[in-house]
Amino acid sequence: MDTTPRYQWWKDAVIYQVLYPANFKDSGGDGTGDIPDILEKVPYLADLGVDVVGPQYDMGYDISDCEAVYPPYGTLDNIDQLISSCHEHGMKIILDLVINHPSTEHSWFKESRSYFAGSTWTWDKTTQECYLQLYAKEQPDLNWDNPKTREAIYNSAIRFWLERGVDGFSVDTVNKYSKYTEFKDAPIVDLENFIQPAPQMLCNGPNIHEYLKEIKAKVYDQYNAFTVDPKQVLQYVSAKEKELDMVFQFDMIHLDGTGWTTVFIEIHDNGRAVSLYGCDAAEFRDVSAKMLALFQIGLTGTLYIYQGQEIGMINAPKEWPIEEYKDIEAQGYYIEAERVSKMGSDPSRLERITMGLQLLARDHSRLPTQWNALRNSGFSTGIPWMRFHDLYPEINVAKQQDDPNSVMSFYKHALKVRKQFRGVLIHGSYNNRDFDNEEVYCFSKTSEKQKAIIVLNFATKNQPLLSLIWLKICL
Repeated sequence: MDTTPRYQWWKDAVIYQVLYPANFKDSGGDGTGDIPDILEKVPYLADLGVDVVGPQYDMGYDISDCEAVYPPYGTLDNIDQLISSCHEHGMKIILDLVINHPSTEHSWFKESRSYFAGSTWTWDKTTQECYLQLYAKEQPDLNWDNPKTREAIYNSAIRFWLERGVDGFSVDTVNKYSKYTEFKDAPIVDLENFIQPAPQMLCNGPNIHEYLKEIKAKVYDQYNAFTVDPKQVLQYVSAKEKELDMVFQFDMIHLDGTGWTTVFIEIHDNGRAVSLYGCDAAEFRDVSAKMLALFQIGLTGTLYIYQGQEIGMINAPKEWPIEEYKDIEAQGYYIEAERVSKMGSDPSRLERITMGLQLLARDHSRLPTQWNALRNSGFSTGIPWMRFHDLYPEINVAKQQDDPNSVMSFYKHALKVRKQFRGVLIHGSYNNRDFDNEEVYCFSKTSEKQKAIIVLNFATKNQPLLSLIWLKICL
């Protein structure tokens, strides 16, 4: 009989992120994936052992209609079919929720305008006024201080999707909802620029927690929906605050036991984990991927797997030229470094930036998913919009699916173990062991009735065997 205390379902869940449908699968042959292609792979995701699917449906942050799907990705009918299929396979579905700002093409922006001027304000010729835009002039910030605005957001961007069967949201830019409206001048910290940074005036405003409590009480709790905030900490996710359910944070610390966090090692804005934290050389890449899987299953928090992680996808080859990188940010870094190096003011900058991009560029996590060893890695019968990895004949789903020793099979088994021993692996207390060892990461997890120890070798050489006496001391 399982005497483990009952927890909210999302704490034990494994969430599979399809943050780039365009790169997941293209069955239509146009070179770009879409929602119907995710629908085709629902049985695959269910067999992997995930509980929740998190697809992107609106192309991120420039949203012109909160109640529609980004046209190249599909239609509302496609989303409805995906929701139904996930539910039929025993999985839930979550969507991104970006409600700090819509697009300038959104009807909300066209029907009304903001006021005032300054470094983050854009002049609108139509109304002869300025509007606030923290991210881009095409993304005007919404006025959350207006109750009618909040209610419109709740109805159009949240209730609309919950009524269609969506189970929750990954909430971004949440700390921008409330601003300090005194609009004081920012402190001068950069004497060479007229425009000064002012995050302290634009984030975590005086009404932020009031708004989050309101949205949870009036909307989320009515549907038993759960929310993930990608970039916030304790005051947002503390159970007693009743605002958000968990945090998605790169430095996941200081949660004091009352909040909840996420466990992830891959995301769409970084390089692949095997290349970053393991070794992607042929003789080490599989064992590196398995080691990182083992690392994840023992950590407290809701577990996230990013598309392609389950087969151990790695960074693009270092031989690829900058022209293969699609990310505007990467292109910008390279062009600037090239200019500075040619001027002679920093001759080694281009080499350093190139090495940084080879390791950390966002393009690495956005390469098309490698499905088989056939043409175009089985991603598309057409011409993929982005180059696929050169090693796709060696690293792909078809090759690993029936191989009991593959990275994918290891992930399947690891996820089962995590759920079987959820009391200790997910909810147990964490203790770092052998802290001074820079090559071996060792930690223990302890619950009321169970104990576990996880030892991970992050070096490419064998480590001395640990004695049974030492293991007993750790436990």
